Formats: sequence, structure tokens, C-alpha cells
Amino acid sequence: MQIRVRPLITEKTSRLIKTNWYTFAAPVSKTKNQLEDLIKKTFNVSVLAIKTTVIKGKTRRSGKSRKTRRLSDWKKVMIKIKEGEKIDLFDQGA
Repeated sequence: MQIRVRPLITEKTSRLIKTNWYTFAAPVSKTKNQLEDLIKKTFNVSVLAIKTTVIKGKTRRSGKSRKTRRLSDWKKVMIKIKEGEKIDLFDQGA
């Protein structure tokens, strides 16, 4: 089974990139070690630190009868990489 992470690009995470902190969204079931190994292999960077937090899913109402449904939980993963390295997914140009 393949683990998938997606980059989170917001104003706050864009500011954090200047200090070598990158932010991703990942499944709740994965551990820090699994996520660290995945990011090392995928992006070929040296991970110095990793922080994770679980974000609870929101409730949404949809349809004609306005039934409520709950979005799934997800894990926010922040990694600090070695000085001088970068991840190209987050490069937004000048």
C-alpha cells in the first residue's frame, strides 16, 4: 500500500518555507517515522525535525434534504529540512 501526502500551501505555510519548514496533509493512520521515511525518499531531502497534529473533520450539509455528513479526519505534518535544501512542489516563483 502506498502512502500519499499532499502539500498544504497557504499564506502561513509560505512564510514558514523561508525558515525551512514544509507542511503536508497525510492520513491519520501513519506514524511520524513512516511519514519521515516517505518524505526523505520522495523528495530526496534530509529531515531534521517533524511535528504532527490531527485535524478533526468538519461537518457539512448537502442535498435537497440538507443531510449532515462528516468529512474524515486528517493529519497535518510539518517537517524541517536541512539548510540549503528545498522541495520544488512549494516553489511559487518570483
